[in-house]
Amino acid sequence: MTSPALTVTPPVRHAPYRYLAIEGPIGVGKTSLAQRLAERWSMRTLLERAADNPFLDRFYADMARYALPAQLHFALQRVEQAREAGEALASGAPLVADFIAQKNDVFARLTLPDDERRLYRSLAAHLPAGAPAPDFVVHLQASPHTLLSRIQKRARAAEGLITETYLRKLCEAYDQFFYHYDASPVLTINTEHLNPLESQADFALVVEQIETMRGRKASFVKAQ
Repeated sequence: MTSPALTVTPPVRHAPYRYLAIEGPIGVGKTSLAQRLAERWSMRTLLERAADNPFLDRFYADMARYALPAQLHFALQRVEQAREAGEALASGAPLVADFIAQKNDVFARLTLPDDERRLYRSLAAHLPAGAPAPDFVVHLQASPHTLLSRIQKRARAAEGLITETYLRKLCEAYDQFFYHYDASPVLTINTEHLNPLESQADFALVVEQIETMRGRKASFVKAQ
């Protein structure tokens, strides 16, 4: 008697959250991870589009002079991104973003002197409300040295002016921000020895951590 053919049903890959965001300093791999997660869970992506900011290149060359216009452009950009997020969520499509709107405050505190920061916040307060807080945030970390190596490897002209000193301050600003952040559950993942873009095993580790986390805050470091 011939046995029936064995049928293996693949696991259902539903997005574990309706609105997921990836955050962290420049060079840490936010966009790459967001795109991989979107592919796995059939999510729409909402990407920051930093290249659309006409002041960003000049900011890296002269931060003191161009921090304010760069910040104001991002604040205006957030209004359009909030609309895009609202439309995606209203349609029922799960969404993954490579930023959260609150990151503007991280950079405002880091780059603007007190008087410009007050001006920026006053102007930003008159803009329409931003996107809702995500249902879940993945905060990616890496050392300033590792971030600088990754930035140099991708060889974008404007980013060649970024220093390790700036990256150290940026990492500290993000860590401080997420220490106090409570609008969403936060999973902090150290990517120093983790490459979810090129390693399927590492990507599976990240997916597992996202799918199984319970509580408001957790951290993950890959064992060596």
